[in-house]
Parts: sequence; structure tokens; C-alpha cells
Amino acid sequence: MSFAAVAIPVITPPGQGRIVRAFGEEVEFVLTGEQTGERFTQWIETTPPGVGPPPHYHTLEDENFYVMEGSPEFFHDGRWTAVTAGSVVFMPKGEVHAFRNAGTTTLKMLITTVPSGFETFFTRCAEEFAKEGGPDMAQITDIAAKHGIHFVHP
Repeated sequence: MSFAAVAIPVITPPGQGRIVRAFGEEVEFVLTGEQTGERFTQWIETTPPGVGPPPHYHTLEDENFYVMEGSPEFFHDGRWTAVTAGSVVFMPKGEVHAFRNAGTTTLKMLITTVPSGFETFFTRCAEEFAKEGGPDMAQITDIAAKHGIHFVHP
């Protein structure tokens, strides 16, 4: 496999990634496609209690989750499964999945998507969430579809 873009060495000190907010969550992009030669995107996602994305699947990227702290539950195969800090969850493209913070404290996860591109999707959604009166959810669904992310009803 070859990549057209060039990867560059990067050191991202704690708290120095690009912060983006949408869906009630905060993400800190610590490595973007621009830096990794479009190989992958990596971010720290901070999720308040009770929050998480709806079930969805990706057609363009695989997604890997490393639970740093908190009490998440992951949706896959029609059921929710609780995991603990230190757990790794991998969802290949095409697999319907979701997560939620089932605990009473903040959930933090290191998430990686391969290849890159998730940062563009999330940034576009953040712009919609920042609009006065809140986001137009039909527009969010359209943005997601343009980035190969499709929401489903379990």
C-alpha cells in the first residue's frame, strides 16, 4: 500500500491538539491526516455521562477505541456491552456500532480511524452545531453520509 501524501514527525504535548466540539462531546485531534500522510487520524474524545453517538457504520474507515478512563458501553450485534478502562474495542468498516458513557464521571478514550478523514467530518459537524439555534440534524445526516458515515436504528 502506498500513500500519496507525506507523513511528518509529530510530537503533540498533552492538551495541545486541535479541540473541536460537536454532539455534546469534545475531541482533541492529536494526529491528523495532514500529519500522518493520510494514513490515520487519532484523537482523545471526552464524553460526559449519558452521552454518545447513535448507532452507525463507516464505509471508509476502521475505528479503534482505547478506553483511558470512565465506564463506556459499546453497541454491536444488537446489544450493549460494558467495558472498563484499559479495554480496546475495534470496529471494522461496515460494522454497526455505537458507544455511550454509562458512568457518572467523564469518559475519555483514545480513538484512531484508518485511513484519515474523520477530522474533516467532525469539524464540519462542529460548524453546524455552533450555529445559533443549534444544528439542523438533516444537515448533520447529510454531512455524515458525504463522509461515509451512516446512522441506523437498532
